[in-house]
Amino acid sequence: MEKFFLETEDNINIAVNHIKNNHKEVIILVHGWFMTKDSRAFSSLADDLSAYFDVISFDCRGHGKSSGFYTFTSKETIDLKTVVDYAKSFYEKIYLIGFSLGGALVLIHSALNKDVDKVIAVSAPSDFNKIENQMWKKEAWLPTLKKFEPERWFSIRPSLITREKIKPFEIIKDVEAPTLFIAGKKDPTVCPWHTEKLYNEALCTKKFELFDSIHAEDLYFDEPEKFVNTCVNWLKSPSHNLHNQTSEDISFPSHQ
Repeated sequence: MEKFFLETEDNINIAVNHIKNNHKEVIILVHGWFMTKDSRAFSSLADDLSAYFDVISFDCRGHGKSSGFYTFTSKETIDLKTVVDYAKSFYEKIYLIGFSLGGALVLIHSALNKDVDKVIAVSAPSDFNKIENQMWKKEAWLPTLKKFEPERWFSIRPSLITREKIKPFEIIKDVEAPTLFIAGKKDPTVCPWHTEKLYNEALCTKKFELFDSIHAEDLYFDEPEKFVNTCVNWLKSPSHNLHNQTSEDISFPSHQ
């Protein structure tokens, strides 16, 4: 695995891990708030996916070994674009998978740039300002404690400046790449109705998978084989063989 830094257009140094196994396809992993490329979840997922694709993971600004401060999707779009531009020099096909706010980032990037082949959005919020984040519920704080990694937690540097954010539900109709939406039925942080809204509004070839779990990387932790197979099957299937799953086929928990 190669480790290096890429510099963004606004002079932020982005720390990158690049697993090269001579595949013609690459999948770029995009973490959310309070995670890093070197966290146990993303290190393990990168290893699992590297059997099928080359894998690039990176720390968004304000996380891990990257410089700067985290802006909750306002400027992390620049980070992702920098990594995608790097990948274009090496690969025939580029796939994105994002988790939580990283899920919002992959949708925003796909809508604005139209330069990736397929997208997977896991627990993506439709609107940052409507994230429930019910951290007082044991369903939220128990998994957080189980994932406690001191080095990761103390590397997080949030920006104290409030910036305008693109709302995924406002740009979802501009996403053209085939997109797999994944949500957790019991998610107390980004409730499944966010995915319902994004899925229903999307005009691209699309599919929805509802896991009997909670939030983002926890879907992978709880059912790693199912999660990896779901992602690989979506990415490896020829686009002309992908079929939309209609909202009538999906049973969502009610939005409260």
